[in-house]
Amino acid sequence: MIQGILSIAGKPGLYKLVSRGRGSLIVESLQTGKRMPAYAHDRVISLADIAIYTTGEDMPLGDVLEKVKEHTECKPVDIKAFASDTDMREYFGKILPEFDEDRVYNTDIRKLFTWYNMLIGAGITEFKNEEIAEDQVAEKADAAE
Repeated sequence: MIQGILSIAGKPGLYKLVSRGRGSLIVESLQTGKRMPAYAHDRVISLADIAIYTTGEDMPLGDVLEKVKEHTECKPVDIKAFASDTDMREYFGKILPEFDEDRVYNTDIRKLFTWYNMLIGAGITEFKNEEIAEDQVAEKADAAE
């Protein structure tokens, strides 16, 4: 589940939310395990709040990460193996064929793969909240009736 995993603008890597302090969040780096505060002026975003543009409705990052995991069989993506940005886009197109090629930039795809590798490296392999997924299935069933 990626709900408690954060990206902080201007700081490399991903962080796990540990607790909330007065006027700050206490976060722990997934790479180093070092704890530090993230203040109100830092641009902090949960990975669960990010979505990827598609030709239909935007797809939550958790769903995209699940597709990457299925495609790679839970192995890291070798970003350096891509000879060019075109190769990387073609590879991403195999994973998510409906991504919006005009609004999803090469840097977005590279960051997605980098984050995926960091999460896998930290032992995080569940990218979707099961309760949310169950609620969505129930809502679709109710709508079908």
